[in-house]
Amino acid sequence: MDLALALLGLSLHILLWEKLSDWGNWFNTIIKHLPKPLAYLYEAWRCPFCFGFWAALALHCLTGVHTLPALDAMSAAMIDNLGQGAIVSSYFLDALATATLIMIGQLSLNALAVPAIKGHQMTMEFKQSFKPNSDEK
Repeated sequence: MDLALALLGLSLHILLWEKLSDWGNWFNTIIKHLPKPLAYLYEAWRCPFCFGFWAALALHCLTGVHTLPALDAMSAAMIDNLGQGAIVSSYFLDALATATLIMIGQLSLNALAVPAIKGHQMTMEFKQSFKPNSDEK
């Protein structure tokens, strides 16, 4: 199993939906000026599985990398029977598998983020409790 497409897709998902909107108003301005169908897609694809499927298809077409190499072998073996349908079905199945990995990755990151943020906040509060207050003199 090659996790490159899943890692790239997860990175793109994090960049587009979690980071760019916080890096200034320029990205939000671009989103506001998109045509309505594209703006709808941006809002609708917040789901890591939905985005992951289409991102995996695009990345697969760009790179030729399969998440599941067995699907590449399957399409090569079935090309005599199914023709181009074998390639299309292998892309489709591979995109489903990659989208599932992207979704699992996003859910895992979210599950780790909440305790990490809470722990950081508690640490900062603990350190702050040892500093003298400016009111106490």
